[in-house]
Amino acid sequence: MSTSLQELGQSVKRLQNRHHHTLNAALQELGVSLVQWDALRHLDQNPDASLHDLAQLTFQTDQAFGTLAKRMTDRGLIERAPGPGRAVRHRLTEHGRAVRVAGSAIAERVLADSFAPLTDPERDVLAALLRRLLDRA
Repeated sequence: MSTSLQELGQSVKRLQNRHHHTLNAALQELGVSLVQWDALRHLDQNPDASLHDLAQLTFQTDQAFGTLAKRMTDRGLIERAPGPGRAVRHRLTEHGRAVRVAGSAIAERVLADSFAPLTDPERDVLAALLRRLLDRA
């Protein structure tokens, strides 16, 4: 008997939820949430991105990301920088960069533990299947 599509969807969601909660708890040692660390990660990977672009990358509304960016600026994780025209860009501070790097190490540890039951070839198959599903646009 094959797994129902609803069961499959729920399994994907449960794994995502486990990753979210575990990463959020582990990142607390750095004083940041998963949402904040994810914003740092995307800002580092996309240094010229607009606030709107960063909101989309982090699955937030523009308003929610603007509020997050203000809190992160107040904490010294990011700073505002002039962009083209009237645009304002954000960039990592040295403190924000250090938190991003330390958070990456934590994420690697958490995810390595989560995927430990799978062999390297099984992880490759899972990654390929997920990419195939995500590439359907």
